[in-house]
Amino acid sequence: HYVAISDADRHPDLRYAATIRHGIPIDDFQLNPAGSDDLLFFGRIHHDKGAAEAIAAARTSGRHLHIYGIVQDTDYFERDVLPAVDGARVTYHGAVGGTRRLRALGEACALLHLINFDEPFGLSVIEAMACGTPAIATRRGSMPELIEHGVTGFLVDSLDEANQAIERINQIDRRSVRRAVADRFTIDRMADAYLTLYRRIVGA
Repeated sequence: HYVAISDADRHPDLRYAATIRHGIPIDDFQLNPAGSDDLLFFGRIHHDKGAAEAIAAARTSGRHLHIYGIVQDTDYFERDVLPAVDGARVTYHGAVGGTRRLRALGEACALLHLINFDEPFGLSVIEAMACGTPAIATRRGSMPELIEHGVTGFLVDSLDEANQAIERINQIDRRSVRRAVADRFTIDRMADAYLTLYRRIVGA
């Protein structure tokens, strides 16, 4: 009885009992109704996660990009990320936790999630959205399942589209972004889905 964490996560050679998406303890994430003019990258520093693409989009937009995350690929970091880090337009903060992490997720105008792989899920996407921060993500993997285009963020297929989305980001209602997470991605909803599945399997 395999369970996928997204429809995008399903392998064609397996039979699945259900798709049950991850949930978060939403009360741990406070809504920031205003955000700021700055952009956010939050994730592993690796080609897959698109840090370099986030830097390129931020440069074109003229907005400050804040980068948070562990360096998973040192060569990539030193070649494609570190040269852009100047503290004025691009700031690298390293890995953060606790209140600093929650503050970072809520203080941006948008999360840039310009991934280069078919990501099976994206916890940082729903965590940012739980704080009211909309996501601008590459239309790959599970992103169309997490983001409602034009409502909780934007799905894009190129850097040009990413920059157009940044220009439109103030059209997104941050309270609606958080409400979508509360409706779809809480730990209670996830647990209920698993319990329903277990009961169905036992009953069968």
